[in-house]
Amino acid sequence: MGFPTKVQLIRRRSSEQWYVNFPSAIAQAMEFERGEIVEWVVEDKSQLVLRRRRAPASALKKTIPDRA
Repeated sequence: MGFPTKVQLIRRRSSEQWYVNFPSAIAQAMEFERGEIVEWVVEDKSQLVLRRRRAPASALKKTIPDRA
């Protein structure tokens, strides 16, 4: 399921800023934290990837307990 989003442009006298926002549901599902650092990667002209520098551990991956 996708979430259509508009690209916004803010023009100022000496600069431009482009914004792409995503819904709260996505941020919550991804467990983003306020102030978290991410980076944009251009895969090709149709795909822009948002990559985390430090992602939280997956809740689906099982850990094997140490056996003594």
